[in-house]
Amino acid sequence: MNDHACMAEAIRLAARGVYSTHPNPNVGCVVVRDGEVVGRGWHRRAGGPHAEVFALREAGDKARGADVYVSLEPCSHQGRTPPCADALVEAGVRRVVVAMQDPNPLVAGQGLARLHAAGIEVESGLLEPQARALNPGFIARMQRGRPWLRLKLAASLDGRTAMASGESKWISGDAARRDVQRLRARSSAIVTGIGTVLADDPSMNVRLTADQLNGETPVRQPLRVVLDSRLRMSAQARMLTLPGETLLLTGVTDSSRWQDLQQAGAEVAAVELEQGRPQPDAVLRLLAQRDINEVLLECGPTLAGAFMRAGLVDELVLYMAPHLMGDSARGLFHLPGLERMQDRIALEWQDVRQVGDTLRITARPAATE
Repeated sequence: MNDHACMAEAIRLAARGVYSTHPNPNVGCVVVRDGEVVGRGWHRRAGGPHAEVFALREAGDKARGADVYVSLEPCSHQGRTPPCADALVEAGVRRVVVAMQDPNPLVAGQGLARLHAAGIEVESGLLEPQARALNPGFIARMQRGRPWLRLKLAASLDGRTAMASGESKWISGDAARRDVQRLRARSSAIVTGIGTVLADDPSMNVRLTADQLNGETPVRQPLRVVLDSRLRMSAQARMLTLPGETLLLTGVTDSSRWQDLQQAGAEVAAVELEQGRPQPDAVLRLLAQRDINEVLLECGPTLAGAFMRAGLVDELVLYMAPHLMGDSARGLFHLPGLERMQDRIALEWQDVRQVGDTLRITARPAATE
């Protein structure tokens, strides 16, 4: 096997942890001796062994003098598990090839430096774009102090998200709704606004089983986050009866008004307001402080427009159904002030595919010069 094939295998292994490693990154590792793969591993869950440890265990004595391919720089610090760089040194490997350096300031090249100091040949950068695509949230949190924000919307072919009455079930088909469950499962948090909660009383949970995901680890429920500036959430809301945690972000600072909701199981926290609504950047930075990597925003047009106008949407996933709802129905975004063509928010296509009877369109904000 050549270097590219070995690293591609490490990246494929890393992807197996996408639903379970929060708040850690997804990492895969391959150990190769005399052209033969003798060890494979991936990080399965936070607090458990890292990818390198699993691969070295499988390789056993064959790790000595072997080449190791890992999708992210081996850690060099003591966390919940010992440093992987030390494990590689002790195993006596000959060469370590990493796809990318760890953006975590606690590592940031120190793992590679430790390997090099031990006389191990070190290379970095092989298939780095593919490796970065594995961990957009972890990288974003480490490098810019806020999570990766993925905005999910469902609309008719004429771009409508609900009838004028507010009726919206169901715009997209069964297959598309199952696909959304996978987006939820990979997210650290799901964010919505109080308007959606009052209108729909949503569950905001993952309804797939472990077998339907990766079949190896229990389903992790993402943090449910409701932006509720005036604290209108009901203590009887459905989501408060379900497994998982619910966080309400509000502008109400009188803690006595928090008590009923806290007794019902919600966590309540104050957040900076902007024009009477939670300030989008403040929301994301607060979530980053809670080690949230990927955020799935599921909301109405007002909140979607606020995050889009603030330049905080990293990825838009739009499920477009094959029907028309008419010009009196509600639109995708509330974006006041876009009056000229030069005011448009430019996007770049990333992927378009059919999911059941629905088109799934993935786009990202266009790069600016």
